[in-house]
Amino acid sequence: MRILANDLENHLGKTVTVEGWVNSRRDHGGLIFIDLRDHTGIIQLVVTPENADSFKLAETIRDEYVLKATGKMREREPDLINPNIPTGKIELVVDQLELLNKSEPLPVNTHDDGEKSSEEIRLKYRYLDLRRPSMQKLLSDRAKYYSFMRHYMEEHNFVEITTPILANSSPEGARDFLVPSRLHPGQFYALPQAPQQFKQLLMVGGVPRYYQIAPCFRDEDPRADRLYGDFYQLDLEMAFVNDGETVRTEMEPLMKSLVTDFGHKKLLNDKIPRLTYTEAMERYGTDKPDLRYKMELIDLTEDFKNTDFKVFQTECVKALCVKDGASLTRREIDEFTEQARKLGAGGLAYILYSNGEAKSPIAKFLTKKELSAIKEKTNAKDGDAVFFGADSRKKVNKVLGELRISFADRFGLKDPDTVAICWIVDFPFYEWDELRGKLDFGHNPFSMPKGGLKALEEAKTDADKLAILADQFDMVMNGYEVCSGAVRNYNPEIMYKVFNILGYNNEYVEARFGGMLNAFKFGAPPHAGCAFGIDRIFMILENTENIRDIVAFPKNGSGVDLMMNSPSKVDQSQLDESHLAILEDD
Repeated sequence: MRILANDLENHLGKTVTVEGWVNSRRDHGGLIFIDLRDHTGIIQLVVTPENADSFKLAETIRDEYVLKATGKMREREPDLINPNIPTGKIELVVDQLELLNKSEPLPVNTHDDGEKSSEEIRLKYRYLDLRRPSMQKLLSDRAKYYSFMRHYMEEHNFVEITTPILANSSPEGARDFLVPSRLHPGQFYALPQAPQQFKQLLMVGGVPRYYQIAPCFRDEDPRADRLYGDFYQLDLEMAFVNDGETVRTEMEPLMKSLVTDFGHKKLLNDKIPRLTYTEAMERYGTDKPDLRYKMELIDLTEDFKNTDFKVFQTECVKALCVKDGASLTRREIDEFTEQARKLGAGGLAYILYSNGEAKSPIAKFLTKKELSAIKEKTNAKDGDAVFFGADSRKKVNKVLGELRISFADRFGLKDPDTVAICWIVDFPFYEWDELRGKLDFGHNPFSMPKGGLKALEEAKTDADKLAILADQFDMVMNGYEVCSGAVRNYNPEIMYKVFNILGYNNEYVEARFGGMLNAFKFGAPPHAGCAFGIDRIFMILENTENIRDIVAFPKNGSGVDLMMNSPSKVDQSQLDESHLAILEDD
């Protein structure tokens, strides 16, 4: 029977069989030592000349060969103990050595020590990269992570139900992956961006509480915190719920337990705060604020209402106080200024506080009253720096919000052992699409607008429509959005109206969402739910900033699977079968 490395200490004095990969080989003349690795650890094999066949084979062994060894377990001599590995006190004296397979020299490092191979090479040979002990641990931890979530959901009476992969196209906010239908020429399935419509139909079907660890597909540009193409979410829905707080209260214990009991990290706040979307944007410049550090945006607009300083004669003036910021070099300040310009700012005004003085190129343009207001409201002390944003309110929030994150990186304010969670609530139902110059959905069109049909009917101007709030919420964890949820729109009349406001007629809504609309006509209960981005949460718990590190087979930053050479061209016969033609770009 094969024994794993982490169980060998329980078999001292017994004859056992081990299998694995050669981690290293050392020839000491009279003895050959082989470190054999399986997914649980490393065991040292000792091959002696007395065992002629095994010794002869051992002389030919190279790294990453696959071996099977049978022999007796024994304790190592005290002066030969290796304290750096869990099995360092024991070894296996080989009676029989069998070569299961050879290996060519590896293009990637399969050890966690030594120089790490580049990401492109690691992804091309991912099946080799997975041999690293850290990757083996990660895959094991991820399985436990799934089990942890499933246990909670089942304890709280949620029923796991899978939903279709071949679905219809829906406006979830990203591009769909389309699948041509061979049986219905010219028509397409879409891979689901989320199981949104199906889970709402389950509520109509009488399911009280649904969940699944759902695969989702979105044709979005890759980022360090977003996988390209496919990802997984903990998707859930609850019937007879008509307020978001019920969902938030139900799911908070799971998220907190994942942080403390599974991730063994510290929660910043045991009571998770709720921030409105407007409050988050005004205080942190983003709807995904990292609350591990303070550094809030301070509004100085009223203080500069009558200023003579032309730069501050704008719609909005805000400041950001950076503790110990006076230590920044001129070059670093220039780099932050360039970042502000790339975000749309004209520049980056600042004041450095040192030896009781306010040192700044702009100080001479400000009155004593204005300088006093800055210092008082930002609570700036000697050694601190204050940076300013002056422009439209939207742009100021955006620029200072991004700089806040960069300053936190520069001064090491992101404690990796602490997790800060908050809920963002009261999102705008509609938003202004700058590119198309028209209104669009702010988030999910299936959310319930606060105030219901009345709020929609009373909204006459664009400003009125932009003021409508969605009964929608996000969870933010250490500056990452990890959950989105809402009270759902289960009223056909309201469904028509939310699309009518954007210029879509009832026929359009029926063509796109006829299945859901028809279902809502047959006694749909109020319902609400959310979906957690479990890849992103796991990334945070594993202390990595690259989401590709926590997935077995990710695509690279360009959305390419280097290992499987995907995407790739297909045979003309396959195109013909699906009634497709490739048009060359001009």
